[in-house]
Amino acid sequence: MAAPPLTDRLLRSWLRCKRRAWLDRHGDPDQRIWSAHRALQLDDQRRSFSSLFPARPGRGEAAASAGAAAVVGLRLKSEGPRGLRLEAHPPLLQRVEGRSRWGDYAYRPVLVRQGRNLTREHRLVLAYWGRLLAAEQGSAVPSALVLAGAGWRLSREELALTGSLPRQLEDVLPRLADDLARTVAPPLVADRKKCVLCSWRGLCDQVAASEGHLSEVSGIGAKRREMLLELGVSSLPELAASDPERLVERLGAWGEQHAEIAAQLVTQARVQHDGVPRRRDPAPALPELAGAPGVLLYDIESDPDARDDFLHGFVRLARGADGAWGDPLQATYQPLLALQEHGEAHLWRRLRGLLERHPGWPVLHFGETESLALRRMAERQGASEAEIAALRVRLVDVHERIRRHWWLPVNGYGLKPVASWLGFRWRQKGVDGARALLWWRQWRLGIADGTGRGSRQNLRQIFRYNQDDGLATWAVARWLLDQDGEA
Repeated sequence: MAAPPLTDRLLRSWLRCKRRAWLDRHGDPDQRIWSAHRALQLDDQRRSFSSLFPARPGRGEAAASAGAAAVVGLRLKSEGPRGLRLEAHPPLLQRVEGRSRWGDYAYRPVLVRQGRNLTREHRLVLAYWGRLLAAEQGSAVPSALVLAGAGWRLSREELALTGSLPRQLEDVLPRLADDLARTVAPPLVADRKKCVLCSWRGLCDQVAASEGHLSEVSGIGAKRREMLLELGVSSLPELAASDPERLVERLGAWGEQHAEIAAQLVTQARVQHDGVPRRRDPAPALPELAGAPGVLLYDIESDPDARDDFLHGFVRLARGADGAWGDPLQATYQPLLALQEHGEAHLWRRLRGLLERHPGWPVLHFGETESLALRRMAERQGASEAEIAALRVRLVDVHERIRRHWWLPVNGYGLKPVASWLGFRWRQKGVDGARALLWWRQWRLGIADGTGRGSRQNLRQIFRYNQDDGLATWAVARWLLDQDGEA
């Protein structure tokens, strides 16, 4: 039986991770994890295409024959090196000057890129589309169009599909076919921190945990893993059993910065291997809460591509007269939407008012995002140096405190792994910041098409997720307080 065709989807997966491409073809679809990132990419693509071509594109062979300015839904097939069957479904084709089997015009592929730079993946996928389109239209495709952003921010870049690109593609396709023909999946990638967007991450996480893959150790990326492998340390248990002083000496060959962290890596591996947390700093982790009448738990939801912090959420947790902290599940949640039509000054007045109504209440957050965003907004809105200094004192980064005071048996110190280890559970399963952003865009879409502000259910789901992030931050803070009390 002939092998299935090589598709542009498989090529893109392979360029990111050989194991991912193999799983795309051979893996059990039921083990995939749905990710909002794919939906966000498609939304970005739709908005960019609409900015370039406000009129609806034509579809398929009929549209190309009619000379439509933009064509979608055209399936391309061709033959590659070694007789490989090739197939592609470019998301959009743009009519350009030239000549093709359809008439005195030709087409070129259009790609919407994520990220700031044009990557090897983008270039080779465009070269792949160009190769198959040239065979379909009967004329060369010398260039492609790359879009980024949407509306007035839409940027356009032409990419020449000549030079070494075709040769690189000819070299890549047989290697892709050989990897897909393997009877077992390729090994896990060296740096698994980049796997967060992959729909197969759950399956690979299980494999990594069972293998004791070095990437499971918090603080180890691709480069440090290569160093450890060269030293004969190939797994988490082996690292946990290493002599810290000896490892400091041996890693010093790659630079002082690696030697300085060697003992920390051994300790982290031992904590993960034993499953028991270990104290790093005996001082109280959250002294600001000792006499505080309450805390504000602060979490932001953002659209990073648009540089839009669209929701500032606060959980207000008061302290009783007896000094006991209240029930966080009964705490008041205050969401502040940052609607662009209202302007930042309006949002800042609401934020400042909320802070002023709770004097002496520390503002707890997890990571530096909230602190940076709030301080920069204060600066833009003309807050005095004294006010900004007071704000800086009130903001307490729980992530920084947990890293400073404890080693935890987790493979990452983000909010989700730390709070989950403590037993905290989000009410909505499988939801993350990307899913919240997708709900936000769906809610806002109604404004653009004149039908109103989308589904209220989307907004409620965003609020629930944001509130849970605040409560998860408190779960970590409360654990730190409890440990200090035990000490």
